[in-house]
Amino acid sequence: FKEIEKHTEIGYRILSSVSEYSDIALIVLHHHENINGTGYPGNLKGTDIPLESRIIKIVDAYDAMISERPYKEKMKINEAVEELVKNSGEQFDGKIVNLFINQVLSA
Repeated sequence: FKEIEKHTEIGYRILSSVSEYSDIALIVLHHHENINGTGYPGNLKGTDIPLESRIIKIVDAYDAMISERPYKEKMKINEAVEELVKNSGEQFDGKIVNLFINQVLSA
């Protein structure tokens, strides 16, 4: 798992070395931070996590849940939504989860 966690830092280094992508490097670096401060790599909390990273975290998690993977079956959409809501305030920014559900998924 520690090796998998390194992907945020590797992505950051790659993106920050290319001038066209350097402005999104920090977003990638922090897209696995949890709103309650238990994520990685920096254990950032709340609004210390860039807004774009908080958005990507939700979209990435939702996509992972509704997609079939070699190691798991995909969830139904309503199950994935329930999981986002259940983890709001701990893993995910609750305000963004609400916007995602009400503005993106219901569109």
